[in-house]
Amino acid sequence: MRLLGRKRVADSASPETIVLEGSRGRSGGSHGRVVMAMGVVFAIYAAIGVRLVHLGMEEEPGVNLPSNQASASRPDLVDRNGEVLATDIKTASLFAEPRRIVDVDEAIEKLLTVLPDLDYEQAYRRLDSDAGFVWLKRQLSPRQQADILALGIPGLGFRTEKRRFYPGGPTASHILGLVNVDNKGIAGMEKYVDEQGLADLQALGLAARDTLEPVQLSIDLRVQYLLREELVSAVDRYKAVAAGGVVLNARTGEVVAMASVPDFDPNNPHNALDKDRLNRMSAGVFEMGSTFKVFTTAMALDSGLVSINDSFDATRPLRFGRFTINDFHGKRRVLSVPEVFIYSSNIGTAKMADVVGIEGHREFLKRIGLLDKMDTELPEVARPTEPAEWKKLNSVTISYGHGMATTPLQTAVAGAAMINGGKLIPPTFLKRSEEEAMAVATQVISERTSQQMRYLFRLNAEKGSGRRADVEGYYVGGKTGTAEKVVNGRYSNNVRFNAFIAGFPINDPDYLVLVIIDEPKPEREGLSATAGLNSAPMVHNIIRRAAPLLGVKPDFGHEAEALLVSTQ
Repeated sequence: MRLLGRKRVADSASPETIVLEGSRGRSGGSHGRVVMAMGVVFAIYAAIGVRLVHLGMEEEPGVNLPSNQASASRPDLVDRNGEVLATDIKTASLFAEPRRIVDVDEAIEKLLTVLPDLDYEQAYRRLDSDAGFVWLKRQLSPRQQADILALGIPGLGFRTEKRRFYPGGPTASHILGLVNVDNKGIAGMEKYVDEQGLADLQALGLAARDTLEPVQLSIDLRVQYLLREELVSAVDRYKAVAAGGVVLNARTGEVVAMASVPDFDPNNPHNALDKDRLNRMSAGVFEMGSTFKVFTTAMALDSGLVSINDSFDATRPLRFGRFTINDFHGKRRVLSVPEVFIYSSNIGTAKMADVVGIEGHREFLKRIGLLDKMDTELPEVARPTEPAEWKKLNSVTISYGHGMATTPLQTAVAGAAMINGGKLIPPTFLKRSEEEAMAVATQVISERTSQQMRYLFRLNAEKGSGRRADVEGYYVGGKTGTAEKVVNGRYSNNVRFNAFIAGFPINDPDYLVLVIIDEPKPEREGLSATAGLNSAPMVHNIIRRAAPLLGVKPDFGHEAEALLVSTQ
């Protein structure tokens, strides 16, 4: 090829010139192409560099995080001794930026290994959206957060929030209440605190942790714990559907302890709204049975129309049309007022109410707060029920606790007035002094009537149906209540609602205790399921354990003297 080329060039010009020109021409074209290629490469790299610089200078798309109000601080709730009942803790919540999720299905599958309760469809909808921010799971445990981090899923993040923590779990759940996922009170004292201005402070961003003073409640955590423990034990022992109890300061109206079981754990309130978790003490109304004889007897004595030395003929049942009023353990004879009380005579009690009359009877129950909705801090309070029109039969049945329904808590409050000197003191779940209590108290019966009621309470604990409630040294007095429940529109002999109301020390009461037990069964074959056999022992256990904690000293030399004085 080179020989033939040289031959054609030799025909027209000198070989050197031709060779030099031909060599120069090929060399110049190659150089141009190289330069051109280098220029193209340079341009490409320059474009990439410019783009990189642009991207580097471009602002990160903002994440639309929720405002700080969602996890605003709450004040601690503490008991009367300063023990923490509820407090805020920090917790992590999981969020996602959907546009950064590479594979939605894969991300959810991985999350389900740590969060098995994650709603797949809901999570998919959120992650498959165009939203800049979505919550996936609020209030994770530290272990869950660590496990999710280990999954290495891009597009996920955590935000620190505040979560309410209740160190005692279910111990005082019905009193403390609940907060929602945004740390706002939705039940119990948590809701009450919000209604006192906390919600406004949170809205204004002024609810800082260091500016909120603890809210001191009236309850004593030690007594609260043992009360609930006795209720749980009673439900198991008597195979009941529920139980409740309250310890009330008879001098101040403070609720020292109150519980209703079954209850719930506010740290995991998945079943808080179940029907059987109702707070029976303040949000449920019940026919309180023979505990109402306390009020009928006090009414009759305070009216001046009945003396404690009077007697009533309980020989025969009372008949009102097709209704027959009889005694559970009838003595079939004339009974004195104290005997009517300790034998729990329906006949004798009905006759005492008849002496006062229908209007006087209703006026008395309204005077002691049993016909109106109770006014207290706790939001969950039910309204009592009564007949639309009171007739004689209504007055008769209500005299021994059937035909109207009240909450056990307001029954306890009215009961305290019967033994504390006659002062009706509105109940409170906040700490209150005796002076503050007297400022809001109302005299509803005379001191003399109250003294007579204390005598009857003690007499019943010594000789009547309340014997099993007595605690040596603590001078307990009280009254049983065994009510038949309505089943299919009729009172049932076998389905009962039992109660016991007691004061101690009954000669000068510091505290009132009321317990209820719903549908108890006999403890063993051959026994019945009356209040004297189940509610009274419950009160015995509560007072025996609570009195030392409350600073009530036993008095083993006072028993005979007190009975002698009370019978004067």
